[in-house]
Amino acid sequence: MGFLTRVPVGRGPLTADDVARGAALFALVGAGIGAAVGGTAVLLEPTFPALLAAALAVTVELVLTGALHVDGLADTADALGAATRERSLEIMRDPRIGAFGASAVVVDLLVRTASIAALLDRGGALVTVTVAGALGRAAILPLAAALPYARPGGGLTDRIGLRAAAVGSIAAAAFAIGLAGWIGAAMLGTSLVTTALLVTAYRSRFGGITGDMLGAAVEVTVTTSLLASVALR
Repeated sequence: MGFLTRVPVGRGPLTADDVARGAALFALVGAGIGAAVGGTAVLLEPTFPALLAAALAVTVELVLTGALHVDGLADTADALGAATRERSLEIMRDPRIGAFGASAVVVDLLVRTASIAALLDRGGALVTVTVAGALGRAAILPLAAALPYARPGGGLTDRIGLRAAAVGSIAAAAFAIGLAGWIGAAMLGTSLVTTALLVTAYRSRFGGITGDMLGAAVEVTVTTSLLASVALR
C-alpha cells in the first residue's frame, strides 16, 4: 500500500526488502484502488452524466496514488524521444514535462475516462475497473523480475524475484477470472500481451527498468485492459 499509493501507512521510508515482501499483494492493492474508482463512478452515475461520473472517478484514482504512475508515464514517453539511452535516463530525472509526456498523459486519461463511461452505459463497471486495477499493478512484477535496474545503485523493486512475481501474477489472474469470467480472461490476456511488449521495448531501448517505466506500465496496462473489456461488452 505504501509503495503503490499515497495512503499514509507504516513508518519510515520503504526499502527494497519492504517492497519485495509486499509484492505478492500488489494485485490486491490494485483491486482496492480499482474498486474505489469503479465504485465512485457507479455511485455518481445516477446524479451525473456517465462521462462526468467517470472523470470524477478517475480523479479519485489520481488522489489515491498521488498521480505517481501518471508521472512515470509522462517521463517515460518523453524519454522515448531521446536519441541515446543515456539521454533518456537523464530526461526521466528532469521534473519538467515535454510534448511527448503531456500527450501520453492526455491520451491515457481521456481513453480511461471514456472507457469507464462506456462501462457505466453497458454494465459491469465496478467489477471491470476492479479487475483492471489489479492487472495494472501486477504488471510491475514480471517487469521487475525479468529486467535489471537501468541505473547504477538499483531501485526499490530490485528484490522482486520470480517467486514473488509468480505469486502476484497468479493472484491477479484469479481476480480477473474469478470476478469477471471470460471477459476477465480476455483482460488478463490483454495485460499479458501488453507486459510482454513492454519487456521487449524496455530491454531494447533502455537496457532495463526504472521506477518511471514501471509507473508507465501500470497506466498502459490498466487502460488497455479497460479497452478490451469495452470491446467485448
